[in-house]
Amino acid sequence: MKFVDEAKIYVKAGHGGKGCVSFRREKFVPKGGPDGGDGGKGGDVIFRATESHHTLLDLKYQQHQFAKNGGHGSGNHRTGKSAEDLVVAVPVGTIVKNFETGEVFADLSQPEQTFIVAHGGIGGKGNAHFTTSTHQTPRFAQEGMEGEEFTLKLELKLLADVGIIGFPNAGKSTFISRVSAAKPKIA
Repeated sequence: MKFVDEAKIYVKAGHGGKGCVSFRREKFVPKGGPDGGDGGKGGDVIFRATESHHTLLDLKYQQHQFAKNGGHGSGNHRTGKSAEDLVVAVPVGTIVKNFETGEVFADLSQPEQTFIVAHGGIGGKGNAHFTTSTHQTPRFAQEGMEGEEFTLKLELKLLADVGIIGFPNAGKSTFISRVSAAKPKIA
């Protein structure tokens, strides 16, 4: 198994759903008022530290992580479905940084620790929200807000089990090459 301790990934949270333009229709109500529902919330991108993962190899080859968009609103004041959050499993000890600025977002050093990297967009309002006493039939609704998106750099920090200290040319590299499968450069 290949060991990877750095990865560059792109995450994008889901967009909020559109609000609905709809009007109430019943048999004996010729001009019912607006009844458009709101859009659903977009999914968040969440990182969860797990002890079952020991490397960032999975994220090295799945560099794009997209959460789903929220559902659109519909008539009769029905709100669109909120999207499920995308949970990305990372090893314990992962540091999440913004790739462009280098700002540290999170240090996931405890098992089952979570961090919301990108928040999903809020759903748009339906036309029922825009009625006033002078404008009783609005024929417009809000679009959903866009979800956050980031390019991230993930670094895995590890603690060594053993440290070898000694003078130069004392045989540290030779000792490691004999005891383990490592192939250090011997001077």
